[in-house]
Amino acid sequence: MNSKEKLGEIAARAGVTVNGPAPTDVQVKDERLYDRIFSGGVLAIGESYMDGWWEVEDLSGFFDKILRSKVDRSFGHIGTLWYVLRAQLTNLQNKQRAFEVGEQHYDIGNDLYERMLDRRMVYTCGYWSGALPARNLDEAQEAKLDLVCKKIGLKKGQTILDVGCGWGSFAKFAAEKYGVTVVGITISKEQAVLARERCKGLPVEIRVEDYRDTQGQFDHIVSLGMFEHVGPKNYRIYMEKMRSLLKDDGLFLLHTIGGEHSTLRTDPWIDKYIFRNGVLPSVAQIGTAIDRVFVLEDWHNFGPDYDKTLMVWWQNFDRHWPEIKDKYSERFYRMWRYYLLSCAASFRARRNHLWQLVLSKEGIEGGYQSIR
Repeated sequence: MNSKEKLGEIAARAGVTVNGPAPTDVQVKDERLYDRIFSGGVLAIGESYMDGWWEVEDLSGFFDKILRSKVDRSFGHIGTLWYVLRAQLTNLQNKQRAFEVGEQHYDIGNDLYERMLDRRMVYTCGYWSGALPARNLDEAQEAKLDLVCKKIGLKKGQTILDVGCGWGSFAKFAAEKYGVTVVGITISKEQAVLARERCKGLPVEIRVEDYRDTQGQFDHIVSLGMFEHVGPKNYRIYMEKMRSLLKDDGLFLLHTIGGEHSTLRTDPWIDKYIFRNGVLPSVAQIGTAIDRVFVLEDWHNFGPDYDKTLMVWWQNFDRHWPEIKDKYSERFYRMWRYYLLSCAASFRARRNHLWQLVLSKEGIEGGYQSIR
């Protein structure tokens, strides 16, 4: 069986036809694609899409089929040995590498993120499925920020540490709506510049620093979408550091994407082009990291809401692309489309999840009342 026949057979197991008529069918634009995929694996699949060698009208639907059928695992071992060995032999998220993802991803241009995200510039999953379902992205993100504040019982005058503060969305919301003082840390210089501007006049301090260097004592800690950059070799260090920064009666809310199994590495394409050195934690890895460090008070999974969030991000990006295309390239456009729509599918297919954990140092007397 040659590579063309082999790819057709694998695609068929997912209900996808090569050069078929359905919106989720693959259209091959370059016949070299077949050999390229079987020599380069998942990295080559993404790069060949960026190069325009294949196309799918409904890209998120295509990936939903691929992931639900698990045929993507047919390519998992191809071209990944280097990534496996590197993850095993090296701490890819040490302090020397901590700022790489900021330079690669978060610093590429605030103009892009301003157009893609909601008005508060929240770059994490919105909360669409609350008691009052959100009607749009702005409402979903505001509902998520308020949910976080309620889960930790935020009160006026308290001090909050925001680990991975992004463009200051949570810090600004909490300071304005709840009257608290916030210290936000980020590894992105561009995020920090805009965050300081957006939080001007509020009791908010934005620092560019690695979490391992943070000092102080805080009533509560919030981390929204940063734990994916910590890395398995540092999970325990991270949790112990958070415990040292949290007051004895405080709560730590951890908001993170989660993976279906424990691993030391991420998808090679995502690592190279989107989130350098990132890894999705598993239930087991988080459990081991918090063992004898924190008491788990609550664990909330609303992963399907990330599918909706990513689809709106894609729609915003695509609609505003003409405004920024002179700064980027067509290859960047295809890369960003591949990133947003493949990730949306990963949540739709329930391969990835969105977790919010509420953690305490010694356990809440009488128990924690879960908030949804």
